[in-house]
Amino acid sequence: MKTTKLLSLGIVLITLGLFNSCSDSKNKSNEASKDTPPNIILLMGDDHGWDEVGYNNHPYVKTPVLDEMAANGLRFDRFYSAHPSCSPTRGSFMTGRHPVRYGTFSPNWSIRPEEISIAHILGKAGYASAHYGKWHLGPVKKDSPTSPGAMGFDEWLSHDNFFEMNPVLSRNGEVPQKIEGEGSKVIIDEAIQFIQKVNEKNQPFLVVVWFGSPHEPYSGLPEDLALYENLPDELNEQKVNLTSNETGTRVERSLRDVLQERYAEITAMDRAIGDLRTFLKEKNLNENTMLMYCGDNGTPASAARTGMTIRGQKGNMYEGGVRVPGIIEWPAVIRNAAVTQSNFVTSDILPTLAELTNQTLPNRPLDGISMVPYLKNPEQKRTEPIYFWSFNSGKAFDESAQPYIDPQLQEGTTPLAKIMAGKYTRTFRNLKYETISENDFGGERTMMGDRYKLVVEGQSPNEKGFELYDIQNDRAEKNNLADSHPDIAENMNRKFTEWQKSVLTSLTGADYK
Repeated sequence: MKTTKLLSLGIVLITLGLFNSCSDSKNKSNEASKDTPPNIILLMGDDHGWDEVGYNNHPYVKTPVLDEMAANGLRFDRFYSAHPSCSPTRGSFMTGRHPVRYGTFSPNWSIRPEEISIAHILGKAGYASAHYGKWHLGPVKKDSPTSPGAMGFDEWLSHDNFFEMNPVLSRNGEVPQKIEGEGSKVIIDEAIQFIQKVNEKNQPFLVVVWFGSPHEPYSGLPEDLALYENLPDELNEQKVNLTSNETGTRVERSLRDVLQERYAEITAMDRAIGDLRTFLKEKNLNENTMLMYCGDNGTPASAARTGMTIRGQKGNMYEGGVRVPGIIEWPAVIRNAAVTQSNFVTSDILPTLAELTNQTLPNRPLDGISMVPYLKNPEQKRTEPIYFWSFNSGKAFDESAQPYIDPQLQEGTTPLAKIMAGKYTRTFRNLKYETISENDFGGERTMMGDRYKLVVEGQSPNEKGFELYDIQNDRAEKNNLADSHPDIAENMNRKFTEWQKSVLTSLTGADYK
């Protein structure tokens, strides 16, 4: 990839040519400099589905900061995680590629060391970069070939998986240490310190903050719990199964009590984002900082979808499994608040940042597109489809499968509340895949166009195994049109199969040769 000069004319032309010109400001110190590349801050909630924000009319959750961002910036009504679970989505966020291309099939499957990340790309443009919070793409220890440092970040204070109050985090791969405090505030405070340090050097920054909230098990500060004391009594009648903070094993609890804690976590995360926005304004950094927030997958079963007007939940390909909050706030560029109805996905982040910093895209198949033109014109429609695929690794691999990475390097070190495989840390894996088989094309999968959405191997198929929804007019996915529009369904399925061939070719490692 070609390295460009930090203050290149290309960045100036991108900023001036693609976006509305910044209006004159009496406070010149608060105006974005036209010869300075934008700062980038990317925030992501853990298990935070589309419905659980105030601006989407949730009946209980209070998110005043995200609501304000949505009112001031560009709100994506149809923003999607690349997968209905966390690790695969995080891989797409980093690489612009579907996670099956590099073997991140589900939670606790790592990324591959050869992948090119947003930190690699922005590092070539002169950015200082840091990661804070949940990683879940491999261990965060120093010798891990898939740690934040190995993926291009200069600094990190991170966890292998999710975390709660008083998180135990690893700083730059060292022995994990407990940090007292509410989890979201802890990592935002660290991000602020990094930004302060880098800003003193007049260096642009990329900061990625991946919250541990609102992933279960839930907990909340007294003042946040108090906000949800009056949830409806009928929620007591329903029980949900989730992790116990005390034992790390599964426990059944009242939905009302669970939601009180979950919503308290969301509000605490929202407040921490507010602290970050306040800091940016006080330091006159907000004008030329692109601040983005999204979720990593849909709302889980433990949240019982109390505000959901869409079908499904975390783990499946219906809207409730992959549709998440999505907002970009950037005063220098997004002068007028807008809502876009076009589809976007976490795989779009890398191409967007590459264009904003005038960097060459990786020479390998990408599954995202740049969102830059849509920041200028939110009304235009996306023409490229989005593909989702839950790869059936159980059929593709048997006991003879060989590890892609030394298993010792895949052992995590950061403890968490949830016990799995008899321990409180995580073990990651990635397997070699050498030969494409016809048996490997199965698994629940979706092709999303601007209007129609195809679901294959879902819950409500016709005789041919298809579900087809007019997603513009049937957001709840109630009316399967596969029988009345068979040509559309079959044509979309053919395109999907062609895309799968490309993905499986990537999985063999062909992109790295």
